[in-house]
Amino acid sequence: MVVFEKPKSLTDAEFHYCPGCTHGIIHRLVAEAIDSLGIEGRTIGVAPVGCAVMAYNYFSCDMVEAAHGRAPAVATGLKRSMPENIIFTYQGDGDLASIGMAETVHAATRNENITIIFVNNAIYGMTGGQMAPTSLPGQVTQTSPYGRDVKVAGYPIRVCELLSGLEAPEFITRVAVNNVKNVKAAGKAIKKAFQNQIDGKGFSLVEVVSSCPTNWGMTPQKALQWVDEKMIPYYPLGVYRDKSAEVTE
Repeated sequence: MVVFEKPKSLTDAEFHYCPGCTHGIIHRLVAEAIDSLGIEGRTIGVAPVGCAVMAYNYFSCDMVEAAHGRAPAVATGLKRSMPENIIFTYQGDGDLASIGMAETVHAATRNENITIIFVNNAIYGMTGGQMAPTSLPGQVTQTSPYGRDVKVAGYPIRVCELLSGLEAPEFITRVAVNNVKNVKAAGKAIKKAFQNQIDGKGFSLVEVVSSCPTNWGMTPQKALQWVDEKMIPYYPLGVYRDKSAEVTE
């Protein structure tokens, strides 16, 4: 009996991510959802600029590259022209919550029937560790060496809270992958987001609170602890919008 194996929706390519980076865990959860729903043959992923820019090497489904921040707009075009396909974007916080915020908000308010996987590690990863829209107050980055000053840079953007204030979106949730319990919950949320699209329910976004040991200047173990102690208190986990559950209630 097979107890554990690589998802079929992942290729055999080795991840290029830094040691301790949780992108690999999230990739696996996405692939497991695709496998369990049997949708690999009609799934198209969209990856823009960021640490996951080379996601096309890792997922065995079709992939499209988008300009920085524009993945929701590209996904919208793909879904409207090929409604029978399952379209997902895989985006970091520097991408989605900064240059791509307009595309994200407008796709959500139109309730586009797409699935967005949003990785929040509170920093720009690929480009060297600059302050991101999600960097915490006081957080030291390459561009905030004395810590994020909210009087100058403003407060971090809580994407789930922001989008849940819109009327249209179907499903908005925040999960984490820093321990086994949270990884299991994240897997269920990602699968639900894909199922919503299959059922034609509309826009689903899963925010995944993630770690970046390299740019945080921490060991992988310390980074996971920092997620618990610093990130989750500022970015509380939970479901922020689930229209299907609201109707049921």
